Amino acid sequence: MHQKFEKNTEIDSSDPLLTIQANDKEGQVPSLISYLNNYQDTHSDIISIKTTDRLVITKISTIILAEIQESELLIYTNSGVVKTRETLHNLYQRLGDSRFVQVSKHGILNLDYLTSLEDSFSGNMTAILKNNVKTDVSRRYVKILMERLNI
Repeated sequence: MHQKFEKNTEIDSSDPLLTIQANDKEGQVPSLISYLNNYQDTHSDIISIKTTDRLVITKISTIILAEIQESELLIYTNSGVVKTRETLHNLYQRLGDSRFVQVSKHGILNLDYLTSLEDSFSGNMTAILKNNVKTDVSRRYVKILMERLNI
């Protein structure tokens, strides 16, 4: 990703205009748009997760992995697993945090907890996270993950 600043005296510095230019709206573009949308939010490191019988409040920094299993979204945290009916896409947007990266159509992980990557079959990889948590990285998302890891 490249950055360039262009001075324009007609635009107020308290409300700058940002333009994202790319060949298509894939790769880093969706996460960059999500980050920019959440930039002005004064959200703390806390997120609420609705389960079937309660509302769980947890720190975003404690979320290790979120993945869909059958019809439920499982959110792995330092203190355990929270089950919810929320969609993965909605959670990813609510997190709005650059520490998280989508690794398959059914999972996102927190890069702060990634300890290693192992080759799997057909170009896929397995992500090994802290607390003995593992998830598949589909080949479609391997390149995005490598870019986020600056590899």
